[in-house]
Order: sequence, then structure tokens, then C-alpha cells
Amino acid sequence: MSKELEIKGLHKAFGNMTVFRDFSLTFPVGQITCILGPSGCGKTTLLNMIGGITQPDSGSITGFESKTISYIFQDPRLLPWKTVEENIAFVLNQNLPEAEKKKITGRFIRLVDLEGFTDYYPAKLSGGMRQRVSIARAFAYPSDIILMDEPLKGLDVKLKYNLIRTFSRIWKSDRRTVVFVTHDVDEAILMGHEIVVMSQAPVKLLEQIRLQQPVENRETDDPFIRELKLRLFQSMGML
Repeated sequence: MSKELEIKGLHKAFGNMTVFRDFSLTFPVGQITCILGPSGCGKTTLLNMIGGITQPDSGSITGFESKTISYIFQDPRLLPWKTVEENIAFVLNQNLPEAEKKKITGRFIRLVDLEGFTDYYPAKLSGGMRQRVSIARAFAYPSDIILMDEPLKGLDVKLKYNLIRTFSRIWKSDRRTVVFVTHDVDEAILMGHEIVVMSQAPVKLLEQIRLQQPVENRETDDPFIRELKLRLFQSMGML
């Protein structure tokens, strides 16, 4: 059994503002944990501490130390002077033979349905296509954990659902541990095997829900989904 990823007794403050105080949370290995909470509650700060970008004031973050991490941001952050194929190949081991690089990039391009756009530069792609490249790049990088910082924020509903389906498809072929932060209840329900609800700062854990089966396999009018949405909205103080 893989070692559990754990945050214990976490404390983080910026000046006089305490964001986390004695905060603890575990993450199941090889599953998608959705961190749900209002804008500005500390979700990105939590990701940055997990990724080692920001250091906690006290407490422990264990199980992440020897792991490699890749990111998917709201902004795809593609290199504008590189093609789709080159952006994905950029994160690969540069000592790999060119034939192996092409094999790997080709696999991920197919998984995100961008065949035919291999030689396109980011400026020639739609916003959704650029985000698909960023998804492919995150999985192409040989990481253990993927951190997702509201990558669907601001997208229209159709595009958002298409990207969720794309991500779910590629994840099923390569089951990494994922920590996905969002303030959108629907995104959390569609993406998460586990949904964690955080309060405004100083952060408290309001809910931690483990799903017995992926929501995507249920009918949209399933009473379970309606009840789950109601519970999450109530937890966030939105009802």
C-alpha cells in the first residue's frame, strides 16, 4: 500500500492574517481529491505549500517529499514559440531518443483529441485546445502528483464539461494522485473521488466526502447527486 499523503497541524499566516491554524488533511493515493471552498479562502496557498513553493510556519506535510509534481493552472502557460508537440515534449527527459519522445507526445495528443494540430502554435488554438495541451503536458511529465489550480475557472459550461471529460479520460489511462482546487460545486462533483470543503480563513475543514462510485457514471437526475449538491451548497453557506 502506498504511503498516505498527509498534512498535520498546519499553520500559515501572512502578516496579521492567519490562513491556516492547526489544519490537518489526508489525501488518498491514486485518486482525485477536490478542494472546494470560496474564493480567497486559501486553496492556492494550500497547493503552493504542497508543491513546496510556499513554506508553512509550522506543522508537517508528509508523503510529498520524494514525489515529483506537475501543475495545471487556470492559464495554460504554454510556450508561445513552441508547437503543440514541442510544448508537450518540453517536459520530457531530454536524453530520451527522438523516436521515444514522438511516441510519448503522440500518445498524449491522441488522448486529448488534438490529432491534426501537432504543428500548431498556441496563438492558433482556441482557449479550450490550449488547456487540453496543458493537461497533456502535465500527464506527459513523469510526475507522481498533479496539482490543479482552478483550471476551469471562467470557461463556459460546455467547454468546462468537455475539458472535464478529457481530463477524466486521460486520468483513467494514467491514474495519478490529483489535488484539484475549485470554488465550483459542479466541478468538484464531476471530478472528485473525494470532496473536501474548506471555510474562509482561518481555514476549517467543513466536509470530507468520499464517493463510492464516480459521479460521471450516474444519471444527472440521480437523487444522490441532488442531495450531494444540496449538502455542499449548505456547507459553503450558499443556501
